[in-house]
Amino acid sequence: MVPAQSVRCEDIAQHPDFRRLDTIRGLAIDLRYAGPHNFVGHDLYGALDCAWLHVRAAEGLERAVAHLHGAAPDLRLVVLDALRPHRVQVQLWNHLADSGLRRYVADPARGSIHSFGLALDVTLLDAAGRELDMGSAFDEMNERSHPRLEGEHLASGVLSRAQWERRERLRGAMAAGGFNGIDHEWWHFDMLDREHVRRHFVRVD
Repeated sequence: MVPAQSVRCEDIAQHPDFRRLDTIRGLAIDLRYAGPHNFVGHDLYGALDCAWLHVRAAEGLERAVAHLHGAAPDLRLVVLDALRPHRVQVQLWNHLADSGLRRYVADPARGSIHSFGLALDVTLLDAAGRELDMGSAFDEMNERSHPRLEGEHLASGVLSRAQWERRERLRGAMAAGGFNGIDHEWWHFDMLDREHVRRHFVRVD
């Protein structure tokens, strides 16, 4: 799908539709594709500055941060991925060829909502800055990561009550910001309907 408009990542600082993550107070930032701690095993962003969101998502994230601070002031949101240029999405898709795991990565032919700055990967930090145990790690591509299976996982003991409650806390904060979760990744949240985004918003290439 060809987007209505596109902008190169190198030019995003001059585009009025985008806002830097570090302008959001109280937010931690740890972009995993800007280093080796991801499922590919190396830095995918290089010199690209990907610490951005569309202004709509940034405003929502601000609300989520405020909600979490009010509900659980000892916790903090940390962003693990935000804007992901389309060229990087192609790399992720190609990396998973023949793996059977491509359902965890949007087909670049359709476009990832990350590439429009309207999707986020997030988790929670404790007061000491440590990630909370959510029952599976970020980008762990198996059924332990699936929110739609959490009832089964609780019943079988795959997921503890504490791990589920932490996921619920995260979902509650993101919902307060206007984000929606997805079925198979507890860390991923979208702003707005995906098809609407693909048709009407600017993609970062």
